Amino acid sequence: MVNTLNETYRKNARTFDFVPVVDVELDDSAWVANHARIDMAGREAEFAQLIHALIDPPCAAQLKDRRYRSNMHDFARNDGLPWLTKAQLIDVYRQLCQLNYFTFDPAIITYLQKKPTRSQAGVAVVTVLTKPFPCPGKCIFCPTDVRMPKSYLHDEPGAQRAERHNFDPYDQTLSRIEALAATGHPTNKIELLILGGTWSSYRRDYQEWFIKRCFDAMNGVDSADLPTAQTYNTTTQRRNVGLVVETRQDHIDVDELRWLRYLGVTKVQVGIQSMDEQVLALNARGHDAQATRDAFRLLRLGGFKIHGHWMANLLGATLESDRADYDSLWSDPAVRPDELKIYPCMLVENAELYQYWQRGEYQPYSEEDLTQLLMYCLKRTPRYNRLTRVIRDIPTTNVVAGNKKANLRQIASQRMEKKGERGFDIRSREIRREQVAWDDLELRVETYATNGTTEHFLSYETADDKLAGFLRLSFPDQDQDLPLPELANHAMIREVHVYGPVMKLGLDSDGEAQHMGIGAKLIEQAKQMSRAAGYAKLAVISAIGTQEYYAKHQFTLDNLYMTTDLHQ
Repeated sequence: MVNTLNETYRKNARTFDFVPVVDVELDDSAWVANHARIDMAGREAEFAQLIHALIDPPCAAQLKDRRYRSNMHDFARNDGLPWLTKAQLIDVYRQLCQLNYFTFDPAIITYLQKKPTRSQAGVAVVTVLTKPFPCPGKCIFCPTDVRMPKSYLHDEPGAQRAERHNFDPYDQTLSRIEALAATGHPTNKIELLILGGTWSSYRRDYQEWFIKRCFDAMNGVDSADLPTAQTYNTTTQRRNVGLVVETRQDHIDVDELRWLRYLGVTKVQVGIQSMDEQVLALNARGHDAQATRDAFRLLRLGGFKIHGHWMANLLGATLESDRADYDSLWSDPAVRPDELKIYPCMLVENAELYQYWQRGEYQPYSEEDLTQLLMYCLKRTPRYNRLTRVIRDIPTTNVVAGNKKANLRQIASQRMEKKGERGFDIRSREIRREQVAWDDLELRVETYATNGTTEHFLSYETADDKLAGFLRLSFPDQDQDLPLPELANHAMIREVHVYGPVMKLGLDSDGEAQHMGIGAKLIEQAKQMSRAAGYAKLAVISAIGTQEYYAKHQFTLDNLYMTTDLHQ
């Protein structure tokens, strides 16, 4: 058994009824057409000529759209030859390799991929949505779409995929894995990201079923229950290396910590939105800033990675107050999230805030003002934090006023570069696909305090500040009551992450950061530091699919966590 949590947690269900999924006609024809297998019979040489034209010589790390379109236009002009999507190009290349037209080269797959960045951070992210369900919050800025979980719109890319599969967790997971694989992304290491309003407000039997079906899709085996599905995943080909849910801070308590660990959750997304009490109240957030501090303390002491959402331009905020509020995320020891999404408020017609705008009581920032604010934020984000997204992925047709550019992060970064400035968050420093040797790396340790722990950010970095891998080591303050007493006198590894493209399990490195042994060296350093600090044991909040990895480093499963004795 993967977990031995008390049965009461599995049976404790919320009392809300589910909102039925709206019955709509869903058209899969476009997606199916884009991924349909190409029959090359009798014309293999012509397809091989197309691939040669695209890859010889490569003009960049990624196939440029202009080159792609130009060659495809010439190719499709020939009698009976189809226009190929990039997913189909990759499939054709694989088929031609089997027919000995080419010698297979994984670098060609990377070159042909539509979005190679999807797996260059070391994991393949699979995003799924829960079904529409009431949210306990009444936030005035939040979109309301009856076809979607609260805060999502039906024409957002991820929401469209979910609706196409009627919000079925198995179908969503499997189709996303197949789509990533079809475009050349390895899917051996999967971070499962479950979105959809407030996860903790869904019935617990639904939560458990939902995650089990996601695991079934990763495993390729239907299991009787979640623990069995988790057991399969510890050794299967496609392993879950991270499980993420999003919830509200006022739903986090000790009972929720234990439940999340039973499910296999390793990271929790929480909408901070603002730490300004007046702004929280004006926007009907339903909790105060202290709720965020309290929730973050519990999550950190439980070993969870904390992924915050922060919103600029809310009702009552100004550019000056937003700058001060952003600074407070890092100056306040009780906040300091590990990851952050910067979501400037986007005014949509189906949010209550729209009525304030109509009455002249709310005005979105101009594009220029927002760009300047983002430049301010990018420069002040600490090195231990990863800015995973800047600007919400809402189709601009829904935005009635204010900024409509989705690439404002890129614009802000380019502006900073021209001024000789840059950001230093994790995402801006990832080594990505660059080759690296041990002689290029040095170990760095950044230490900062929170309201319950001392955090150590251990990293291997190059001389020019490129990040190859890191470990988050947490030392709980010894003079406090712990929410989970079984973690007394334990230091905690909250995250180990090595960058570079996803590599298949068991492959050796050829200059890529993954599989160089960076993770092993970071874990050994964490053991040494924890031992020197006087802790008896070191725990790790292991994902289900990383249990085998930690077992190789002398960690054993101990109910909700994996632990190792530091004095053996």
